[in-house]
Amino acid sequence: MGGEKYRSVHRKSGERVRIALTSTVLVVVLVALAGAGGYVGWDRWSVPDYSGAGTGSVRVDVRADSTLTDIGVALVGAGVVKSTEAFLRAARDDPRAQRIQAGSFKLRKEMSGEAAVALLLDPAARVRSGVTIKEGRTAKEVYAILAKATGVPVGDFAKAGRDPVALGVPKSWFKRDDGQKAARSIEGFLFPDTYEFRPGATAQQMLREMVKRFFAVEKKLTFATRVRDQLDISPYEALIVASLAEAEAGVPQDIGKIARVAYNRLYGDFPCQCLEFDVGINYYYQLTGRPTKPSKKMTRAEQRDPENPYRLHGKAGLTPTPINNPGEGALRGAMDPPKGDWVFFVAIDADGNSAFAVTDAEHEKNKEIARKAGKI
Repeated sequence: MGGEKYRSVHRKSGERVRIALTSTVLVVVLVALAGAGGYVGWDRWSVPDYSGAGTGSVRVDVRADSTLTDIGVALVGAGVVKSTEAFLRAARDDPRAQRIQAGSFKLRKEMSGEAAVALLLDPAARVRSGVTIKEGRTAKEVYAILAKATGVPVGDFAKAGRDPVALGVPKSWFKRDDGQKAARSIEGFLFPDTYEFRPGATAQQMLREMVKRFFAVEKKLTFATRVRDQLDISPYEALIVASLAEAEAGVPQDIGKIARVAYNRLYGDFPCQCLEFDVGINYYYQLTGRPTKPSKKMTRAEQRDPENPYRLHGKAGLTPTPINNPGEGALRGAMDPPKGDWVFFVAIDADGNSAFAVTDAEHEKNKEIARKAGKI
């Protein structure tokens, strides 16, 4: 009996110990869970946030280099969201928030973070105030267009444009392999496109954005690499050719063939290695404030004026710089022109189409067509 009593007490005591331990573990787990849940709940409910889609209207500018935190700070400053944390929490919950683009947005006052994220991702909320620069515009023309669209004085753009390196053009681009000195110019690097500049942007900031776009396209095309490897010329020479072809072509499909004419004359067996294009003359006239004129009204003296560094008659080689800002099509044409032995071309109709020739005899026939069309 005594032993049995002892065993019974031992068994019950052990059970009580196990029960006590289990209870302690359970309490610890419950406390931990309650703490975690309480933290999650506290985090969610302690972040200051508005509810709903907001009211009224307010414009907010998002810079190109903005982080989500930067955007949140801007939204708080504009009265859109109640706290940066509210916006960031909503952005974390929506993977698309990483795709919020730079630009100006029409938002509302006192929006929830979630509603603000949704509206920033809505294309309809973007304020469209783009400035379109067409292919083939000169830097001087670009300055005038930008000044009219933004209110920034033309002189500010001209001043900023004097230092292309400060605007993002690497010094290495101003090298030539044709024995001529490479003059530094912003011409050629102000890529034609539609831009949405933020309010208050300076002339330098706007031009830098255009240069940045040029090099983004250049990188996509592998322009510099391909002209070095396939044409064995410097990228700057190819950029000049692209600008000349852009100016001479009346229709896009002729750009590549005109580039080929340039290469055949400059680097082939053409006797004078001179281009004899008229567009360089008009570029110099624009630079110096003189009125431009059509080719058929240019005199021989004007074409061969030794005071005009951009003339292409009576001298070998290219112009000192590009003569405009070519678009992607012209870059492609100068980078990968069609194969052909053409050394002549002439515009032959009102639509701007050109006829190409290899021999003088062929060219004379094409010129007769151009005369009948009133082109020369």
